Amino acid sequence: MTLRLFDSGTSSLRTFAPLRPGHVGIYLCGPTVQAPPHVGHLRSAVVFDQLRRWLQIGHDLDVTLVRNITDLDDKILVASQAAGVPWWAWAARHERAFADAYRMIGILPPSIEPRATGHTAEMLTFIDRLIARGHAYRAGGEAGDVYFDVSSWPDYGSLTSQETGTLRGDEHTDQATEKRDPRDFALWKSVLSDAATGTASTAGAAWASPYGPGRPGWHLSCSTMILRYLGESFDIHGGGLDLRFPHHENEQAQSRAAGYGFARYWMHNGWVTSSGDKISKSLGNATPLDDLLQHMRPLDLRYYLGSAHYRSNLELTDSALRAATAAMRRIEDFITRSTNHSRRTADAEMLPVAFRNALDEDLNIPTALAVLHDEVRRGNTALAQHDARAGADTLDAVLAMTGVLGINPRDSPWDESTATPPHAERAVEALVAQALNQRAQARAAGDFRTADRIRDELDAAGIVLNDSESGTTWGFTEGRTS
Repeated sequence: MTLRLFDSGTSSLRTFAPLRPGHVGIYLCGPTVQAPPHVGHLRSAVVFDQLRRWLQIGHDLDVTLVRNITDLDDKILVASQAAGVPWWAWAARHERAFADAYRMIGILPPSIEPRATGHTAEMLTFIDRLIARGHAYRAGGEAGDVYFDVSSWPDYGSLTSQETGTLRGDEHTDQATEKRDPRDFALWKSVLSDAATGTASTAGAAWASPYGPGRPGWHLSCSTMILRYLGESFDIHGGGLDLRFPHHENEQAQSRAAGYGFARYWMHNGWVTSSGDKISKSLGNATPLDDLLQHMRPLDLRYYLGSAHYRSNLELTDSALRAATAAMRRIEDFITRSTNHSRRTADAEMLPVAFRNALDEDLNIPTALAVLHDEVRRGNTALAQHDARAGADTLDAVLAMTGVLGINPRDSPWDESTATPPHAERAVEALVAQALNQRAQARAAGDFRTADRIRDELDAAGIVLNDSESGTTWGFTEGRTS
């Protein structure tokens, strides 16, 4: 099997071959914990969870996934100051909210989840290295800011295919006038610079350094944590499309200027949009996650977030959410009606070839889902025809595919949050059996009006009947195969 991924660093489909045989290192830009998560935040987590599962299950690779937490930046300082809460308490509160959200929608925990504030000493070492190699400078005066010198790195702009002379300055740096070039970006931001430019109070958010008390820049924190946990070169760097510039461009420039190979492949996921606009707190169009989950289950939300191709935008509409809920119910209904309970998790041997081919072609989830639903329809037909063998084989394939996609209702966390209690299943089965018996007696007596009434009542309750020469079978309406 050959896996091909779209490398957004080269804008081309490339055959994926890990740096170390049998092992894959992935760095995923995680959240800046300035506010509670909204649905837009979770798209990236689902996309790279699907990729991780496919590498592990479909290609038997050992995956190290590092997902960082930015627990200190200007936005956190501003928000915490406005709320009258210490910045570290503010960050910790929202870090817990993100962890709960990831767990709720079935995201596998990362191999490690480092915080930016835990790596300041290593960041200072990184800065020293850049200065020594002629790629960073300390700004004049007493401010003590340190900047990356963009003009010293001719390859700057290559990740986003931009000419250096046309690039704008980095909006994430401060407003100091000591920069040599507007495009230079901060590696170290001093307390004095914050005071001079009116940036939020840094009380308790400063570390001692050779450049005076201050804090590291946003871009530097990721490069440092990558070096610490994945080494000088690693396989895949991932994140949202909006991070390509300036964040990822700056990461790559400073890491390669420091003499490191850095990422071999880049993967960027599209946005969740509303009326075509990216969902974000700044635009005021972000529906809180808690509000969304009042109307749908986490499993259905997971299906929705993972239903489009990862490089496409995903429009958030009521109809799209309803469609995701209905699709997930069809899968669950088939699994519930099947009698073969021999498998509970993904088994690569049971994956259809068409499903494998879809995921091996740049993680083509829409095509993979089409294969899954074809199997569900085939399984429902087998159940209606009392073909136990075909039904069992199809169930195994469905469970394997849903395991890869993270939507197997028998897996954690869905097995507890969405599974139908056994006593409820037995009650439904007993009531339907009684109704079918009454209908059979009415038909035998020629009372077709009563028989039709029973059928209509069951249909209104979401139960569909299938009459055949061998008898009558039943299922849930959303599982209808016709």
